[in-house]
Amino acid sequence: MTKNPWDLEAVPGGSSGGSAAAIRADETILALGSDTGGSIRQPASYCGVVGLKPTYGRVSRYGLIAYASSLDQIGPITKDVTDCAMVLQAIAKYDPRDSTSLDQPIPDYRQEMKKGVKGLTIGIAKEYLAEGISKPVQTAIQDAVKVFKDLGVTIVEVSLPYTEYALAAYYIIAPAEASSNLARYDGVRYGHRTVERVPDSVALFMKTRKEGFGAEVKRRIMMGTYALSSGYYDAYYLKAQKVRTLIRADFSRAFEQCDLILTPTAPSVAFKIGAKTKDPLEMYLEDICTVTCNLAGIPGISIPCGFDHGMPIGMQMLGPAFKEETLLRAAYGFEQVTEFHKERPKAVNY
Repeated sequence: MTKNPWDLEAVPGGSSGGSAAAIRADETILALGSDTGGSIRQPASYCGVVGLKPTYGRVSRYGLIAYASSLDQIGPITKDVTDCAMVLQAIAKYDPRDSTSLDQPIPDYRQEMKKGVKGLTIGIAKEYLAEGISKPVQTAIQDAVKVFKDLGVTIVEVSLPYTEYALAAYYIIAPAEASSNLARYDGVRYGHRTVERVPDSVALFMKTRKEGFGAEVKRRIMMGTYALSSGYYDAYYLKAQKVRTLIRADFSRAFEQCDLILTPTAPSVAFKIGAKTKDPLEMYLEDICTVTCNLAGIPGISIPCGFDHGMPIGMQMLGPAFKEETLLRAAYGFEQVTEFHKERPKAVNY
């Protein structure tokens, strides 16, 4: 089990928690993660490192085990923004082997990020600082806003009213797509195959999937299968897709007023291992700040911005599609005048 380098009794975040923990423990200088609803940004926040989810289609997903095909994206996890820009430069390109890959111009990210933040306009969405966000996290975000103001950034308030429906929509769309994608893991074509003798192919299928999938994966497959089943498709999956369209429209309107949107990455710092396994809903609420980015297909980055009782707090910035260079520019500007990314956990024996 992967543990958080800041507290070996705490989670590192998920699902790319291993990547983030390895970076913070100085076991590697860079790593890749897959982000479907925050799985790069949340562990980056929990472990005090930098994590970027690129625009949907910016980085090839060829070779990725598909979970939710309309949401999944590969991105870098690194110690600082400079390394993040370098890794993104290496992996961002069109790939004909991936039908979702888009052929878009790729700027020089390292050069773009050094342009400074003066003149940028950053939006603060009130919906992301409401009930459910811990006081220390809110304070860290407010302090970050002051830093940006001192750097010459214009701060405006924006509204993303359909954010309150994002988590519900995500936990219909993602499990539905997972149910479809993971159906191929049947003990014949992919992955684990039971070694127990079984009488027929149906028994092979059932035994393999029972052994090969963990409890949380099974839960999500069942949720998705239910949402796609006859009589429920329109009531759940189709409605969730309509909400997704409204969320995307929210961002389009907001980006008419600002270059980027600043939010917490997670509502709290990393919690203790096992603390939320008995209440899946409480665990899903940890994704409340990150899922909108995937639903809208836009890029997002998490960088360290503070601490709560020795545990790192992450700040998330969201940008318009294919504007990763603006995210890196703002993140680099903040990083240059703060020391959060330089802190090292005492729990790790270097």
